[in-house]
Amino acid sequence: MTVTRKIVTGLFMSLDGVVEAPETWHFPYLNEELTAAIADVHAEADTLLMGRATYESFAAVWPHQSGELADQLNNMSKLVVSTTLDKADWHNSTVIDGDITATLTQLKQRPGGNIVLSGSISLMRGLLEAGLIDELRLLVHPIVLGAGMRLFTEDTGQVPLKLTRSVTFTTGVLDLTYQPA
Repeated sequence: MTVTRKIVTGLFMSLDGVVEAPETWHFPYLNEELTAAIADVHAEADTLLMGRATYESFAAVWPHQSGELADQLNNMSKLVVSTTLDKADWHNSTVIDGDITATLTQLKQRPGGNIVLSGSISLMRGLLEAGLIDELRLLVHPIVLGAGMRLFTEDTGQVPLKLTRSVTFTTGVLDLTYQPA
């Protein structure tokens, strides 16, 4: 039996659906429960998938960090989806372009751990609509931001999902896991 790798997303989201710039609103809710949830998303992964902007943001910070999550991110394979980058200098990083759907479909068939998609909202939307996201993990924070990039826009087509897991943290953050319906 062939085991297919999963593409799993991990996103911080406000109650009104904003996913942009979590570094400006997420930290008051960071506790042991949330830290464990973030670690859980990465525990079964051996590959980190990102768009260019997320890659540049992560590559500017994580190589200079230490600790279990930093060590994992710094050492795991990283795929950067970009048509503008020629190279990615962060350890174990590879730029991919061209037919991303075909590339990721093939990659999912190869042996290995999960592929975690962090941030990269446009990429996530495209992969979700293409049916390539196997698990959508949302950490919904109890804050209304009123403005910012939302997870889904008016242009997003229907994507039926089923809730497979939900946990409420003491801070009021909801840890929700969805899979394609």
